[in-house]
Amino acid sequence: MSIRIEIAAKTNSQLGEGAFWDVHQKCLWWVDIVSGLIHKYCPNNEENKTYEFNEPVGCLAPRKNGGLVLAAKSGFWLFDPEKGLRTAILDPEEHMPENRFNDGATDMQGRFWAGTMKDGGASEQVGAFYRLDPDLSVTKWRDDFFTTNGMAFSPDGRKMYCSDSNAEVRKIWSYDYDVKTGTPTNERLFFDTQNVAGRPDGGTVDADGCYWQAGVSGWQIYRISPEGELLLTIDVPIEKPTKPMFGGENLDILYVTSLSMGLDPAREQPDAGSLFAIHDLGIQGIPQVPFAG
Repeated sequence: MSIRIEIAAKTNSQLGEGAFWDVHQKCLWWVDIVSGLIHKYCPNNEENKTYEFNEPVGCLAPRKNGGLVLAAKSGFWLFDPEKGLRTAILDPEEHMPENRFNDGATDMQGRFWAGTMKDGGASEQVGAFYRLDPDLSVTKWRDDFFTTNGMAFSPDGRKMYCSDSNAEVRKIWSYDYDVKTGTPTNERLFFDTQNVAGRPDGGTVDADGCYWQAGVSGWQIYRISPEGELLLTIDVPIEKPTKPMFGGENLDILYVTSLSMGLDPAREQPDAGSLFAIHDLGIQGIPQVPFAG
């Protein structure tokens, strides 16, 4: 396979994450978690517009009726980036000030899922995933993660993936997903990253149902079959890729966010923290569903 990797947006993001391809605007939304910045990259004019939210933002999704839904340091929000209007929904962990939201995704019915983690200091198993329904009700699901990550759904919406990036865990799980109720069941180990260089970070799924994982700290991206077989390893020019997401007119460009903190000082990485684009994979992603609320 002859692929091409280029910088889509040259930034110095401390913790680039949360990539979400907006099929209607044909732009990629992504965040710098630590800086509380929201980016909108539009490949048609190569513009990367930046909006300030003024607190850490873990992940986001466009809304069906315009604007964004966010999972931030202080909980779930609705946000109009052009007008700067913020509407609080709920902070389910108001009693846990050391936590913040991290990774998330929408399911095929337009529910928004997002997970939390301890923000700084020694790792603790206090992270949880939450489901935000279109009526803006919030449901907690599991609360025993160190670093919630890797949320994604199969093309038919009936399988859910998530992971824990903690160095002592490094696992990706899959679940049967009830599309009517938004309930995951039947947990099984999908892929153990102890056997590859990178720990599991953000993930997405392609049109063949394969799961793509950013191998943070491993300089690699992985494509894994629905059965959990490693099919493809892509070396990338950054130590810490964080979130892959298919986008572009034909959903055949793999965008990858990255971070610039805590890098190996022995290797120069002047482009760390930028948004990258991987071309000529010959593989298509699936349309991401806007939040229905």
